Amino acid sequence: MTKSAAELEFSHQAEKQSLAGRIQVALHKYPTLSPALVLIISLGVFWFLNPNFKDPFNLSLVLQQVAVVGSIAIGQTIIILTAGIDLSCGAIAIFASMVMAKLAFENHVPVALSFIIGLAVGTGAGAFNGFLVTKVKLPPFIVTLGTFNVFTAFTLLFAKGRTVRDTEVDPFLLTLGKVIHIGAFNVTYGVLVMIAMYLILAYALRYTAWGRHVYATGDDIEAARLAGIQTNRVLMSVYLVAGFIFAMTAWIIIGRVNAASPNSGQDLNLDSITAVVIGGTSLFGGRGRIIGSLIGAVIVGVFRDGLTLAGLDPYYQTLAVGILIISAVTIDQWIRKARK
Repeated sequence: MTKSAAELEFSHQAEKQSLAGRIQVALHKYPTLSPALVLIISLGVFWFLNPNFKDPFNLSLVLQQVAVVGSIAIGQTIIILTAGIDLSCGAIAIFASMVMAKLAFENHVPVALSFIIGLAVGTGAGAFNGFLVTKVKLPPFIVTLGTFNVFTAFTLLFAKGRTVRDTEVDPFLLTLGKVIHIGAFNVTYGVLVMIAMYLILAYALRYTAWGRHVYATGDDIEAARLAGIQTNRVLMSVYLVAGFIFAMTAWIIIGRVNAASPNSGQDLNLDSITAVVIGGTSLFGGRGRIIGSLIGAVIVGVFRDGLTLAGLDPYYQTLAVGILIISAVTIDQWIRKARK
């Protein structure tokens, strides 16, 4: 007995819904799958548009440019995993970089001590954000919007608007800007430090109790509290770790820029959020993988470089990144429905 046209149409729609449902569940289970596919496709497209794109020198340059944003994105990721956000990340990194460079040059503090003080300043700034979120109970967006201005002002007051130039920066602080050769690729020590931080945090989030508590707190803070997790302690630890990562990024910035400037890195907060969102981490917390943020940062770098090689106006680069962000958030909203 043959099926009617209505039955065939219903069967076809059910099959489509079943396929979409399977894709939805797969993307929810593996958050880095969609950004990885986007990266592979974009690499193929730009390779096709301009053969020079695949040149090892060009790909090395893309990775070097990603080092700063990719490092900031590590701290941003663990904060967003707890359903928070940090708009002060770039300001913290620049403040720490000025402390490191200026203490060593103008105040003649031993460079090792200047470096440690810079790390302490960044970590302390993260702790201050964590205190306002956990003890004063202010929303992370408002807290970090305010401290963005506070740390920016501290930087300008401390630096007095003056850049510490390459000839004035201690050679130790320029170490991460040095290039090493790995086969046909040229990478900086800063890139290697960034990758090392990703591996450490990826391990901590996946295989430690702290990591499980971070995900649980971001997924449902009340349920996590009822389960016995000390959520305030978890949140404070996240902001502390993020502050330390931002301070480490300060070292990478000095090596990358070959100087310490109070006016650099003004868009690092937005760029890091872009990398995290494109990398598949949910802005609502509790879902995502930190390696996805590295993929997201590379995607942005690939798009900017590829569009430049294609001869398009820089404004189209900004347009492309904006479209990527909107698409990523839209996909995230759709993926979250797989839980219902």
